[in-house]
Amino acid sequence: MANITAALVKELRERTGAGMMDCKKALVECEGDMEKAIDFLREKGLAAAAKKAGRIAAEGMVDAFVDENGTGVVVEVNCETDFVANTDRFKALCRDFAKHIATAAPADVEDLLAQKFYADNSKTVNDLIGEATASIGEKISIRRFERFVPQNGLVDTYVHMGGKIGVMVELACDEVTDEVRQMSHDLTLHIAAAKPQFVRRDEVPTANLEKEREILTQQALNEGKPAKIVERMVEGRIEKYYKEVCLLEQPFVKDPDTSITKMLNGKADVVRFVRFERGEGLEKRHDDLAADIAAEQAKMKK
Repeated sequence: MANITAALVKELRERTGAGMMDCKKALVECEGDMEKAIDFLREKGLAAAAKKAGRIAAEGMVDAFVDENGTGVVVEVNCETDFVANTDRFKALCRDFAKHIATAAPADVEDLLAQKFYADNSKTVNDLIGEATASIGEKISIRRFERFVPQNGLVDTYVHMGGKIGVMVELACDEVTDEVRQMSHDLTLHIAAAKPQFVRRDEVPTANLEKEREILTQQALNEGKPAKIVERMVEGRIEKYYKEVCLLEQPFVKDPDTSITKMLNGKADVVRFVRFERGEGLEKRHDDLAADIAAEQAKMKK
């Protein structure tokens, strides 16, 4: 067996643009022959796929899934255009990833990519991404995921607007009744709309509170309030802040006169939740043909 060194893998990666794992696999398959490994990657479509690695992938979808054992998953998969995101092929790929995460319990995205696909041990998840990228013609990437296994209750999920927002919540309860199931469904809708950041106030980091107090104090002083009452005003506004960011203290979207805590009515408690919004924090792709042409002309003049 040929000695596949890190330097050899690096050289193949530089020559083809393919991923490190794909390059190593190609060299092993081709017994260290560089030219054969290049052909191997081209034949598999992986070299072409890797050339798209520098593109911006901020479209896509958030998918959510609960398996027959009650394990829930929410995952964000990105592509370059909403056209691809709306295809059945892409949606099926997202669902495959969600099912795999539920079954294989990866520790993080890196671990996920290296795992053998749960439905086909001959391929890794990264292999699937490479194949899909090559055939679809756009960069595809798994950005993030969460996996909840209920300890004493249930996990529920909700996907809004065809994958723009995905929500997952875990409830603890003595008995999973129809009423509790309705509560969990209402909660997922509420979280999608109200964007809570924490379950309860003791989860709010001290740094967040200190920053909020500084801002609120300055606001009160700018309003010309006497210094002796500013502290009392700030504490009142901190209470309002808790109601904005803490799920249990938020007014229920279906009944604003009722808080989430009152809606649950002691029949269930929120263990945790996650809310993904597609592409949040990512740079969006902007196609500007004139700018692209100008950039190419500038390169030619150099």
